[in-house]
Amino acid sequence: MGKVVHWLQNRETRMFYWVNQRIQHSFLDIFFSKITHLGGATATIGISLLLSIFGNGVFRIAGLQSLIALTISHLPVALIKKKYPRLRPYLVLPQTKIGKNPLTDHSFPSGHTTAIFSITVPVIMAMPMLSIGLIPLAVIVGLSRIYNGLHYPSDCLVGSLIGTMTALGTVALWA
Repeated sequence: MGKVVHWLQNRETRMFYWVNQRIQHSFLDIFFSKITHLGGATATIGISLLLSIFGNGVFRIAGLQSLIALTISHLPVALIKKKYPRLRPYLVLPQTKIGKNPLTDHSFPSGHTTAIFSITVPVIMAMPMLSIGLIPLAVIVGLSRIYNGLHYPSDCLVGSLIGTMTALGTVALWA
């Protein structure tokens, strides 16, 4: 079992360094430093509230579902962060490139990635054609977390799964 875990950690570290260091570019520095905030509390709560209040029909329902999914999804995130206190990559891996004002709480799972998936999935379920833009956007927010040195790939993968599953459950229970 130890060999498998070591192998997985090695592969994840290599993926992290590839995103965090190999694809570095001044345009991407600016792009990822801005887009990462779409997974933050202000943006995700704001977007959900705007849809809930000003949306019509399926978009109003999607906004309400997004608010519920966003709230519920952060319960397991908080519990997992407490149970598995993983240090952020920039605190562990040498020469990690980091953005401004790095977070100091635990890394696993990514709350930003959880949040963006928990609000995009109900909108996609309401209007499937929006998946063409919203799925890549959510993935890019997760990628930005790695690029900015704040999360390992598995943090973002698990965050995307928590956000997606919570949102799907919320939509299913709504029906």
